[in-house]
Amino acid sequence: MGATVDWLRTTTPGLLVLCGLAIAVLLIAIIKIKLEPFVALLLTGLLLALAAGLPVSEIVGTPLKAGESLLETGFGNILGHIAVIIGLGTVLGAILERSGGADVLTDKLLRVFGEKGAPVAMGILGLIFGIPVFFDIGIFVLAPLIYVAAKRGGRSLVLYAMPMLAGLSMTHAFLPPHPGPVALGGLLGVSLGWLIVMGFVCGIPGFIAAGILWGTYIGKRVFVPVPEEFVPLEPDTDDEEGGIVATGVVTKAPPSVALIGAIIAIPLVLILGATFGYQLLDKDSSLLQVLTFFGTPAVALLITVLVAFYLLGIRRGSTVQELSVITAESLKPVGMVLLVVGAGAFFGKVISATGIGTALADTMSAAGLPVIVLAYLISCGLRIAQGSATVAIVTTGGIVAPLVAEQNYSQMSIALIAMAIAAGSIILSHVNDGGFWIIAKYFNMTVKQTLQTWTVLETVLSVVSFAVAALLFSIV
Repeated sequence: MGATVDWLRTTTPGLLVLCGLAIAVLLIAIIKIKLEPFVALLLTGLLLALAAGLPVSEIVGTPLKAGESLLETGFGNILGHIAVIIGLGTVLGAILERSGGADVLTDKLLRVFGEKGAPVAMGILGLIFGIPVFFDIGIFVLAPLIYVAAKRGGRSLVLYAMPMLAGLSMTHAFLPPHPGPVALGGLLGVSLGWLIVMGFVCGIPGFIAAGILWGTYIGKRVFVPVPEEFVPLEPDTDDEEGGIVATGVVTKAPPSVALIGAIIAIPLVLILGATFGYQLLDKDSSLLQVLTFFGTPAVALLITVLVAFYLLGIRRGSTVQELSVITAESLKPVGMVLLVVGAGAFFGKVISATGIGTALADTMSAAGLPVIVLAYLISCGLRIAQGSATVAIVTTGGIVAPLVAEQNYSQMSIALIAMAIAAGSIILSHVNDGGFWIIAKYFNMTVKQTLQTWTVLETVLSVVSFAVAALLFSIV
């Protein structure tokens, strides 16, 4: 027995077996026992640390070494990086949602693209509105607009929904301030500026292939009618303040498309300014210091939220108290997201401390498997097995982080590895994914139709985006 334990803890094959067993325990806990992912990740990390023979003082600390344990540093380091960003991003999305920004964007895009181009307009709507808004919230807000477009066009809901869903899914998987990309920035040590750039570079081709090409193809072959009981909402001409009704809420004076676009662009421009300032300016430059301060993601998002509070709230008649209520309501779902990411980071810390990361690197080197391919395959496996994209991302990020740390990769290369993990986390959405059922419900599809449309869309988006990331990784 003792020899077996030593073999598991000290040899490369043994450490890989431990890693495999830990992942198996994690999946069983989530899928079979139905534990919350946060609890499952925390439990699995502790069991793996004990099985690998790490000292208890290193795992959970002692009264004399507060804050130095794997448990505390695993949670603390990543939450210190992402909590403010995700919180502010969530508030920004809520303000944009309540302002009627989606309605205004929809109306403008439908006028520009016309009836024939309405599916493309819906895709661009999902792409733009998906940057500041969580995936499921985006569906809740935009679904009524898809119904309106389908009713007017007299065609399948699928034709209009798929491009919009591809836009929402792409931004949620690949772009900050969404939890997955932000968590990868902290886990892999890559700036959010590079994640934004590579997110667009890798995600846009996937969006076009999945949302526009596949969405148009399958939308003509799977017919899902608009339910008879649906009554399209029309502008409220009796509203003295000129408000419109589109998602069931009367807005005061609807904001302009230019204003919504400008607010969404503020954090992207500030963060990218700091990222490329480091590449182009002297390190002692005063301008670089200014760009660095305002381009820090937390500062950039705080500025954007304050601008949105004023332009979309105060200036349009909202009170500070009303804005506070919106802020509080929007932050309620964030707690579990942060706990899952923190537990995933702790799991990754254990992977690193046990030497499993080094064992994986040695095995990968011997097999000639590039780290970007390994990252994608691990993320795909975790996504297909347990359904949660966030769990797939943080678990894979923790496993891959030691491999990345051992190599002298550029920020661009690390960002591409992050894109591979993100791409793997969305592949083959099926019945174990909550998003699958939301889409089936909101767009009146059967399980078979959802598999034919949404599941394939996610897989196309995943494969194409990974292919772009892998190609770029091979030439940089």
